[in-house]
Amino acid sequence: MILPEPIFIVDDEIHIRRFLGLLVRQLGATRIVEAASGDQALELFARERPGLVLLDINMPGRSGIETLREIRTLDAEVPVVMLTSLTSRQIIEETMSSGADSFIRKDTPSQEIIRILKELLTPASLENEAP
Repeated sequence: MILPEPIFIVDDEIHIRRFLGLLVRQLGATRIVEAASGDQALELFARERPGLVLLDINMPGRSGIETLREIRTLDAEVPVVMLTSLTSRQIIEETMSSGADSFIRKDTPSQEIIRILKELLTPASLENEAP
């Protein structure tokens, strides 16, 4: 699988950014851009044009949902996966209606996160091809 790079990891917690960085490297990522806030992510977005965004919902300042909405005005196609340690039906619905492609709880096991990312990044045409 060829990853669309760079991979953006946006989270105010450095240990989460590093953990997710390790996971996407297992998928073959070589270029990862980290941001600690929504504002920083948007500043980098215009310059770097990511191929995948992993975006925390709960951050100080500009929330992940606000950041997602702004990302969608800049690029309607880039895959965006929302991350959170808190879940509620309302939050999930709001992220999906704001343009998120997927949603992952931060306490999801590593192999499940990898599976979700692979599934998201595998083109449907390849999934349906016979081996």
